[in-house]
Amino acid sequence: MMNVAFLFPGQGSQTVGMGKALAEAFPEAARTFEEAEEILGLPIRQLCWEGPEETLRATENAQVALFVTSMAALRAFQALGGPKPTFVAGHSLGEYSAVCAAGALDFASTLKLVRLRGELMAKAEAGTMAAVMGLEAEKLEDLCRNASSTVVVANYNSPDQLVISGTPEGVAEVSQKASEAGAKRVVPLVVAGAFHSPLMEVASEALTAALEKAPWQDTTVPVVTNVDATPTTKAADFSAKLAKQLASSVRWTDTLRWMMEQGETTFVELGAGKVLSGLVKKLDRKAPTLVTEDPEALRKALDAMTSPVSS
Repeated sequence: MMNVAFLFPGQGSQTVGMGKALAEAFPEAARTFEEAEEILGLPIRQLCWEGPEETLRATENAQVALFVTSMAALRAFQALGGPKPTFVAGHSLGEYSAVCAAGALDFASTLKLVRLRGELMAKAEAGTMAAVMGLEAEKLEDLCRNASSTVVVANYNSPDQLVISGTPEGVAEVSQKASEAGAKRVVPLVVAGAFHSPLMEVASEALTAALEKAPWQDTTVPVVTNVDATPTTKAADFSAKLAKQLASSVRWTDTLRWMMEQGETTFVELGAGKVLSGLVKKLDRKAPTLVTEDPEALRKALDAMTSPVSS
């Protein structure tokens, strides 16, 4: 029996128009957008479907928009008879989609936490991030440790794609040294903060209070968490790990590896884009990946999973 892993994208996967075709094709997806607007009092459909891109990209907007789009895709997938997951995970913000999908927290409570998280991150101390391609993690960690200003490896996305985060000075210094040390490419990211770094500690503390008050529940489906790439089903773990997550590294490569080690696994990316599917393929080209970003892709995913011959 093949395992099924649900993956939920994080900030950076947003695009103007996301979720519109899903909402037009599936009533469950349309209701998800309507429900989110009623809860938050924000024009989420307009934000997702019309933008403009600069407004959608703003941290406090992008996170809400991506979460709602992921939940819309999930509900459409479920309504059409999609199989239940063996385990779930989400990249950074996507971890909130994952805990909601697993049943650890209801939609409204998760949505409010996502909005608060985005607002707190947007207000946090100024910083920046950069993607580093083709340099070993140990080398990059060493460069960060020896930098003259705060900078850390924030995202372990794949063996050859890492992301650094910190002060503008720290990121610039390590970017330069990484290039000199043999990195194939260093790409500054268009973000307004130093996500998953110590510069997020103040935001993390404020978020922790809200996380601790949320009505968490144990789950039957394990969530493989960002901070340690281990599965959990315990209510107390979700609030503690999400509190830690904001100022800690996203151990995505280890998360995918853990899933792959459990046996043959089909990875279903629920929501906007194909970023996470691409990261799966970087670890194992033969791993089956399915996306759900539009009705055609979602129906293809369902066909692939219900067909007796796996593709």
